[in-house]
Amino acid sequence: MKTELITPCGMNCRICIAFFGYTMNGKKRKMKCIGCKPSDKSCAHLKKYCKKLTKKEVEYCYQCSDFPCKQLQKLDNKYRERFDMSMIDNLRYIKENGMEKFLQKQEEKYKCPECGGVICVHNNKCYSCIIIIKW
Repeated sequence: MKTELITPCGMNCRICIAFFGYTMNGKKRKMKCIGCKPSDKSCAHLKKYCKKLTKKEVEYCYQCSDFPCKQLQKLDNKYRERFDMSMIDNLRYIKENGMEKFLQKQEEKYKCPECGGVICVHNNKCYSCIIIIKW
């Protein structure tokens, strides 16, 4: 888990299916995603809605006076419902506890109990040992 893989909206790219090189329907992508920050993109989820992110006026959404904005709330609701993960909670945790503690927490939460690899948030699959984790 690395700081540069935490997006402005609070997504951890390291646990994203695109980072593993797959699409949501399970097909292999032509190119793996390397993350928003390493590819110098503002935010894959919110860039078309937020001028502050596009202009790089904020590094993380929690630094914005509109936090959490309607678009982030909409995205967060979808992720809570589908993937049992909250970007808003992630950002609040980072703000209150710091990035290092957040990364440690993510490491523990998404570590495969079988091989120590990383579990994908979108399908609970460990792409290192190819097992699906039952939470």
